[in-house]
Amino acid sequence: MRFCDTLMKEYLRGQLRLLTDPNQGRNLVREYLQARILATLQRSGAMVPLAFHGGTALRFLYASARYSEDLDFTLEHAATGYDFRAYLRAIQAEMSAENYGVEIKVNDQKVVHSAFVRFPGLLHDLGLSAHHAEVLSVKLEVDTNPPAGATLVTTVVRRHLALHLQHHDRASLLAGKLHAILQRSYTKGRDLYDLFWYLSDPNWPSPNLELLNQALAQTDWSGDRLTPANWREVVAGRLHTLTWEQAVSDVRPFLDRDGDVDLLTLDNLLQLLGQSD
Repeated sequence: MRFCDTLMKEYLRGQLRLLTDPNQGRNLVREYLQARILATLQRSGAMVPLAFHGGTALRFLYASARYSEDLDFTLEHAATGYDFRAYLRAIQAEMSAENYGVEIKVNDQKVVHSAFVRFPGLLHDLGLSAHHAEVLSVKLEVDTNPPAGATLVTTVVRRHLALHLQHHDRASLLAGKLHAILQRSYTKGRDLYDLFWYLSDPNWPSPNLELLNQALAQTDWSGDRLTPANWREVVAGRLHTLTWEQAVSDVRPFLDRDGDVDLLTLDNLLQLLGQSD
């Protein structure tokens, strides 16, 4: 059963009353909208061809302590009725029916299909912005030619509402994050925080190296093939090249607990990798 408009807005306002930091309020509203979008995708059949992955998947499925901005998917079963624009129409219809102002900007002319689902005025309505026209956006991305090798699982999870999601398994999620760290052209602190979060869990499995090597090959990796014997050393070498001050400023606004940023250091990550001096 879907909530009516009044209950949906009251739920959000109730959650916001528990917070004192306006930035955390913005993060929470975006996360709630992400949950609503995921629920619509689920009802539209999108979770048959698509698999959820990335930082928001880590938070929704495994309770990562940082907020994330985007919803990232891979197209794993192209023959099962994938229709990106139909999913976006469903999102717009459902949100508009509940008196959310919704605008969608889509780009599906490249391998990665992307769209911004924009909510103008919502932050002002909720008392989080003095500007009537300020826009809060959720970005969706679908890689329509993902690297082979991901292991897929389905999970029922509750985050704001109950969701049934197809997604990359834990080893494949770690592989995706390692690929981002090794190949991204700039320092992104959110990548490094996620890596810290993965590695600090002693029960998290080793990365799916088949997926990682396939992803590296897709993006013209010039280094050695990664193996159980060398992947930690290769990642450690990459960490030495990054700008750590920039990393901290990037991730700080997205953390549940501001103090966690003090743990995000090169020395700590090298220790977790078993590569400290």
